[in-house]
Amino acid sequence: MNKTRILLADDHSLVRQGLRLILNAEPDLEVVAEAADGAEAVAAASDDAVDLAVLDIAMPRMTGLQAAREISRRAPGIRILILSMYDNEQYFFEALKVGASGYVLKSAADQDLLEACRATMRGEPFLYPGAVTALIRDYLQRDREGERMPESILTPREEEIVKLIAEGNSAKDIAETLVISVKTVDRHRANILQKLGMRDRLELTRYAIRAGLVEP
Repeated sequence: MNKTRILLADDHSLVRQGLRLILNAEPDLEVVAEAADGAEAVAAASDDAVDLAVLDIAMPRMTGLQAAREISRRAPGIRILILSMYDNEQYFFEALKVGASGYVLKSAADQDLLEACRATMRGEPFLYPGAVTALIRDYLQRDREGERMPESILTPREEEIVKLIAEGNSAKDIAETLVISVKTVDRHRANILQKLGMRDRLELTRYAIRAGLVEP
């Protein structure tokens, strides 16, 4: 089994130690680098050495959000999770904007961090319950304010695939449902992301909600 190589960044050494123990106890996860601030995290993040960066949101020199933005720019192959003590919608939405695939509350890290790491590496978003509520409220607010729903530039087959992705189906599930190959699903997904200017499943899910392909 190939282990997910993790960069762990937090300015508190005791927090890093505790998280490292949780992660390294799993057969599929391994902390391969640590950083005490955002600048160190950016310096340690390279596509060929790290698969996943777990970044504390509040660090000296460079925040986790700033580091996430820079890592996304320099090493787009690295997936990013934001770790935060703040159950705060603004931080959550900022994390999504800078390219994070998930937002984990420190208060629930012992339960949520492992699943968040695995979901992120599967290309799926990880959202704690309050974040799901925030996403739905954001959608309803846009709808109330009359923000125009996106006109579709996708083919009917592509819309079908977006809907299935947003409903949480894997590429294999979609291939079986539509009786096509997994390779064809992956090709459609790449075309869809390019057309919409998006990069991951979370953005596709938000698009699917706004376009009315799935219920919020």
